Amino acid sequence: MREIIAALQVSIDGFIEGPHGELDWVETWEDPFGLSSRVDTCVLGAGMYPGYEHFWRTVLHDSAAVLPFTGRVASSGEIRYARFADRTPHVVLSTTLQSVDWPIARVVRSIDEIGRLKLQPGRDIYAVGGARLVCSLMNAGLLDELRLLVHPVVLGGGKALLKDVHGRHRLELIAVCPMASERVALTYRQRPSVVS
Repeated sequence: MREIIAALQVSIDGFIEGPHGELDWVETWEDPFGLSSRVDTCVLGAGMYPGYEHFWRTVLHDSAAVLPFTGRVASSGEIRYARFADRTPHVVLSTTLQSVDWPIARVVRSIDEIGRLKLQPGRDIYAVGGARLVCSLMNAGLLDELRLLVHPVVLGGGKALLKDVHGRHRLELIAVCPMASERVALTYRQRPSVVS
């Protein structure tokens, strides 16, 4: 069976955005975990999807443009990820979005549809985010791995990554890797049973 792997950048105090939606603490949005060679589908939540599409389509349209969220030009790694994103099917979990403009994307209405996608043949699935999607996958027992790139910054508030997880979930730490700029990559596996 395919695995669902969530990989997100997070502050040391557990936030994926600052109190006012700030993302300036993230140096690059390239693929720090090397997932693009392992997956053939990306899953996103409706809250994250519009900004994600806008960012990566901007990189594809003009790699020399100043990018939204970062205020800088795309790195070579971000250009590689943009090309990967443009050829990889994306599934957007939403009960509110009526449609999406990117031809590689489609909307599904229920977490059960993500569960059925997991049962289909193929490579693993990259849960890009956001926070509500990752929590929904964890709550449904569909998340196999949680990869976090922890930045050495305390945001003091904002959008907490695991705020909407229900009950207790036991994770197993399977890898720790120091990265550039004093960041640390952590990889956890979710154990199959959920304790309420």
